[in-house]
Amino acid sequence: MTRKAGFPAVVDANTRVLILGSLPGEASLALAQYYGNPRNAFWRLMEGVVDTPLVPLPYEDRLAALLSRGVGLWDVIAEADRPGSLDAAIRDPAANDLVALIDALPALRAVAFNGGTAARLGGRLIGGRVATLALPSSSPAHAARSFEQKAEAWRAISEWLA
Repeated sequence: MTRKAGFPAVVDANTRVLILGSLPGEASLALAQYYGNPRNAFWRLMEGVVDTPLVPLPYEDRLAALLSRGVGLWDVIAEADRPGSLDAAIRDPAANDLVALIDALPALRAVAFNGGTAARLGGRLIGGRVATLALPSSSPAHAARSFEQKAEAWRAISEWLA
């Protein structure tokens, strides 16, 4: 089985909301980009949160746009064994040091979990250190909710950015 590792945190001292996924999927790993799969709705969902067109931007500009609005990105899992991209296939996960990162972000108001796996694992790791939001997964593998339903849930992030 292939051991897969995530990316460094994308944060700065002005990060007010940290969005935590589980572990990047195959397409994201191949591109070395958070939410690199064009079928993943993350960037479209975030457009509604930050009221800025993100999808047409180059990747580095997308990250800069999120940071400028107080949004940071990371994953709960630093590395794990996983064939394919599904969270259900994750084995032997090693966690990122979420507590250390949270403690290092002076403006942090909330952590938003992108999907159930991130919420379940991440919630245990950070306990009650900061307010949390459990959001429906942006992954194309989780189609139980429509895009509009997901977008409505994701807009809750905006309250923490004000």
